[in-house]
Amino acid sequence: MTHWFHRNPLKATAPVSFNFYGVASTQAASKICSDLRTTRARLLELFTDVTCNHEMMKNATDAYFSLLLGFINSLDGGTQDNKLRYIQNFKWTDTLQGTAPSAQQDAVFELASMGFNLALWYTKYASRLAGKEDITEEEAKEVHRSLKVAAGIFQHLKESHIPKLITPVEKGRDLETRVIDAYTVQCQAEAQEVTIARAIELKHNTGLIAALAYETANYYQKVDHTLSSLDPVYIGKWRSYTQLKMCFYMAYSYCYHGQTLLSADKCGEAIRSLQESEKFYGKAEALCKDYGQTKGPGTTAKPSGHVFFRKLGTLVRNTLEKCLRENGFIYFQKVPPEAPQLELKASYGLVEPVTFEFPAMSSQWSPETHAGFDLTKRPKDDSAKAKKEEEVKPMKEPDIKPQKDSGCQIS
Repeated sequence: MTHWFHRNPLKATAPVSFNFYGVASTQAASKICSDLRTTRARLLELFTDVTCNHEMMKNATDAYFSLLLGFINSLDGGTQDNKLRYIQNFKWTDTLQGTAPSAQQDAVFELASMGFNLALWYTKYASRLAGKEDITEEEAKEVHRSLKVAAGIFQHLKESHIPKLITPVEKGRDLETRVIDAYTVQCQAEAQEVTIARAIELKHNTGLIAALAYETANYYQKVDHTLSSLDPVYIGKWRSYTQLKMCFYMAYSYCYHGQTLLSADKCGEAIRSLQESEKFYGKAEALCKDYGQTKGPGTTAKPSGHVFFRKLGTLVRNTLEKCLRENGFIYFQKVPPEAPQLELKASYGLVEPVTFEFPAMSSQWSPETHAGFDLTKRPKDDSAKAKKEEEVKPMKEPDIKPQKDSGCQIS
C-alpha cells in the first residue's frame, strides 16, 4: 500500500489497584473492584500487542468501560453525581508533553483518557495494516474504517465527556480542544488518502481525484493551522508531517486538474497546472527532509523514500512532458503566467467520522451492588496522607519499521 502516516506515542498511565479496603463492603462490590483491575490491565496490554485486531480491542474496551461507567453514571437515572466518581485518583501522560503526567481524582478523566488511547490505537492499527506489502481489499477497507472510527471517538470525547470534567484541561494537553480537533481532522484526511488511492486505481474521473486531493490538502492545512498555536517544542515534527502532506496533495490536485484541462483541449492551462504541481512536489520533498531531521514525539521515517512519494514525482514529470509535447505539436497555446485557482468540491468520497458510543453499564452493577460501597468507611486522612508517587512509565510500543513497499496499489 502506498501510504505512510505519522504517529505520536500512546498515553501512559500509572497502575490503578482499585483496592478500596473497607469501602467495598460486600462480595459483589469487591468483585467489581477486582474486575476493574484486571480488565484495565488487559486493555493496556492490548494497546501495544501487534496481534490485537479490532474485535479483540472491542471486547476488551467493552469489558472495562462497562464497569467503569458504574463509577460515573447514575443507576437511577438522576442528575446527581455518582458517589463513586471521585473515589480514585488517575494519572496519565500526554502524547506530546513527554513523561510529566496529569492527575485527577475523577472517573470521567479516566474514561476520557482511556478513550483517547483507544482512538490512538485505531490510528496505529490502521497504520500497521497500511504498511503491509500485499494489502488485500478487505484490509484496505479496514484501514479506512479504523481511521473513521478513531475520528468518531475523538469527536465523542470532545462533545460528550471532556466538558464534564471538574478540573479544566491545561493548555496543550491531549484533552484540550485544539489537540482533539487536530487528531480528529488528521484521521479524516488520512482516510481520504485511502479513498484517493482507490479512485486512482479504478481510474475514476480525473476531476473527482483532483477534488478529493484538494479537499485532503485542505484538511491537512486545517490541522497545521490548529497546531500552530501550540508550543512548537512539542509539535514541530507533527507540523512537518501535516505541511508535507498538504503540499503533497496539492501537487496531486494540480496534477490531476492538469489532466482534466488537457482532456478539455486546454493544453496551455494544463501545462501551468502541472508546473504548479511540480512546485508543490518540490516543497513536499524539502519538507520530507525537515521531517526526518526534526526532533520530537512521533515516528521516525524517511517519507521521501516511500513509493507513495516517488510515484507522484514520476507521474507529475511524465504528465508535464506529455502536455509540453502535445502543445508543441497540436495546440500551440500560451501558458498562463498565473496558476489556475482550484475551486474544487468533491461530490463523492468525503470522509465523516463514524458515530461512537461507550458500551452500556455492566449488568454487574445494581442498586444493591452500588450500595455495597460504603464511603463512610474511607480513612479520614486518606486525601492528606502522603503516598509514594507511582511512576508513570512510557508505554512499550512495538518498533514497527516500514516494510519494503512493493508499489502495489490497494485493491
